[in-house]
Amino acid sequence: MSNVSNSLKQLALQKFKKDFWGVFSFGFILFVGVVSVFAYAFAPDNSQYANQMHLAIHSKKPGFKVKMLTIPSQIKTNQSSFNALFFGEKKSDTEIPISNYTINNQLLTYVEYASDGLKGVSKTISLSVFPNTSVDNYVKEQSFLFGTDKYGRDLLSRILVGARISFFIGFVAVFISLVIGVFMGSLAGYFGGKVDAVIMWVINVTWSIPTLLLVIAITLTLGKGFWQVFIAVGLTMWVEVARVVRGQIISAKEMQYVTAARALGFNNFRIITKHILPNIMAPVIVISAANFAAAILIESGLSFLGIGAQPPMASWGAMIKDHYNYIILGKPYLALIPGLCIMSLVMAFMLIGNALRDALDVKG
Repeated sequence: MSNVSNSLKQLALQKFKKDFWGVFSFGFILFVGVVSVFAYAFAPDNSQYANQMHLAIHSKKPGFKVKMLTIPSQIKTNQSSFNALFFGEKKSDTEIPISNYTINNQLLTYVEYASDGLKGVSKTISLSVFPNTSVDNYVKEQSFLFGTDKYGRDLLSRILVGARISFFIGFVAVFISLVIGVFMGSLAGYFGGKVDAVIMWVINVTWSIPTLLLVIAITLTLGKGFWQVFIAVGLTMWVEVARVVRGQIISAKEMQYVTAARALGFNNFRIITKHILPNIMAPVIVISAANFAAAILIESGLSFLGIGAQPPMASWGAMIKDHYNYIILGKPYLALIPGLCIMSLVMAFMLIGNALRDALDVKG
């Protein structure tokens, strides 16, 4: 039996490897996952939430470059390198976009950056605020590959950090939906009768409520926040899993191996977990991939409505909300870039779901 199981897994793996878009989507999702975990290591702005604001350079086009003067702060921040790597660096230094600077008599004179041909304000500070190193080490040309948002923050850094929310909400929401859905579906399908009637009533009631409306209600109950959105989305996605599991178990419990397990005296818990569920997981895996995509879209919608991830936390949906009016103001990329990121990640999960469906189809 073990050899047969292994051969079926190998056959499914071989079929999956032959699907170009499935393999490509898997690689893309893996890439986004790595970027999500180590976002601050890749982001040009590695401050917490990539939230360094420079209003003087707001809404600049992709490829914009400017000289950035960093004035050291006297405030010491106690932060471990591990915490800075995964949660961003707590910066107390002041960054100022400048046009040029001069040094004279232990004084640094700089001209603040001003756009539209205007002349910036000239200011002077003492060189004593800098440690015993060259001032040139504190003036660097900074490039903004994706430009800046309306607050002057690096758009590329916000995109990278925002990927964390969109990616991990899929994992948390799907995990919650699997735990509840498999449990409820198993009870309804295996025991039937009144248990099935009660669970199906709950499923039908939950199913009749619009998903976004239900998520909004749960979010308002739990409060606005990062984890509240994750839980709210997960609590609305278990219904589809439960229906699939219920239908599969109704068919599987009449199979001969289940009858044999009952004859051997195995309890219901072991029959469900050890014998039935492992044989019906193929459609559950496929629907989980689709739920990943749905969770990302729901979170984006919630962030767009302002009840998802809260500022200053970066979120692709919130970025679209902040900049959708720039589409008619000649700077559509501010909303299109996060929109394309959402679309590409959702498409990848849908394609990998289709590939898994074909690979796990034993009749194919």
